[in-house]
Amino acid sequence: MKITILTIFPEMCEHVLSSSILGRARQAGLIEARAVDIRPYSSQKHKNTDDYPFGGGQGMLMTAQPIADAMKDVCGPDFHGLRIFMGPKGETLNQKLVAELSREQELVILCGHYEGVDQRALDHYIDREVSIGDYILTGGELAALVLTDTVARLIPGVLGSSSSAVDESFSAAGLLEYPQYTRPRVFEGEEVPPVLLSGDHRAIAEWRRQQAILETARLRPDLLKTAELTGKEKQFLLDRGFEDAEELGRTERNDEAE
Repeated sequence: MKITILTIFPEMCEHVLSSSILGRARQAGLIEARAVDIRPYSSQKHKNTDDYPFGGGQGMLMTAQPIADAMKDVCGPDFHGLRIFMGPKGETLNQKLVAELSREQELVILCGHYEGVDQRALDHYIDREVSIGDYILTGGELAALVLTDTVARLIPGVLGSSSSAVDESFSAAGLLEYPQYTRPRVFEGEEVPPVLLSGDHRAIAEWRRQQAILETARLRPDLLKTAELTGKEKQFLLDRGFEDAEELGRTERNDEAE
């Protein structure tokens, strides 16, 4: 996977790309991630990348020319991937979209700034617009780094364990992650659930599944509408006071799967 972030603040991105799991993945050659400065592509004397909007209005717009030339340069004639703009009008980023994007050979991510970007740059050089939420940032760099991080961690080998990305919240199971514990066994009078110390892997897996369902019912009940639940699991919720459990979830899983 190759990821290129087009930005007027490459140093902001490089610090994150060089740190922690992303940094180790780059060093190991599992991903190729870089930040490219748009400013040198400007044809203006002072390398400006913004100008006043036609028709008036507050603020400045990023101009089309530097973006277009930067895109042409980093993509080249044999580009096979997606060109993404991080903007508030885009489709909201979720784990399903992350999984889809992780299957691309290459992503080029454009970071907006000021009051926006000349529409012609978006029309001609962007394939998809993505938003990380219904709020406004001062620039697209943080959003681009969020996208990079979420996509990179699905690349085989980046997390180390192949199961790490499967067991967590918003994974293919459609549930929030179950509670987890580590040493000491007793902390401030509270003990680790005994089942986790039992060595019974089947019982542990069942407990974790039940806890994931409970956490989702408490915190994100909307996710249960599409999660795959068995009749036994729906009854498990009903027994714990979740009166709407019978109407929740698909029933593609069967009780034998437990």
